[in-house]
Amino acid sequence: MKNLAPNITRQRLLIEGFYSIASDEKVIEDYFNIITTKLNLRMYGEPIIFSPSDDGKEENQGYDAFVPLIDSGISVYIWSNLKFLSLIIYTCKHFDEELAMKVTKEFWGIEEVEFKSF
Repeated sequence: MKNLAPNITRQRLLIEGFYSIASDEKVIEDYFNIITTKLNLRMYGEPIIFSPSDDGKEENQGYDAFVPLIDSGISVYIWSNLKFLSLIIYTCKHFDEELAMKVTKEFWGIEEVEFKSF
């Protein structure tokens, strides 16, 4: 991928995996609080968490969540019935990717993650 704006710092980390804990809005808020603290990222607003409430396909039920950061944002997508998550940490400053994956795996109880940094 060509870097169209080399003068703008951007770091993106996509993490996916099957999790083993119960998930709800409180758990998602707790994750946002822990990951931002561990990575020294600053939230400037409350997390926004949506759930389709039985609209759409059964296998797609879960949560779509976002927290705004001074340095960009974190989005989390949860498939509750499949216990699968996909999340992206997008920042305009550098962060420790290994720490981000470690914290995410430990918090969600993920055995195996797939990730892509770009």
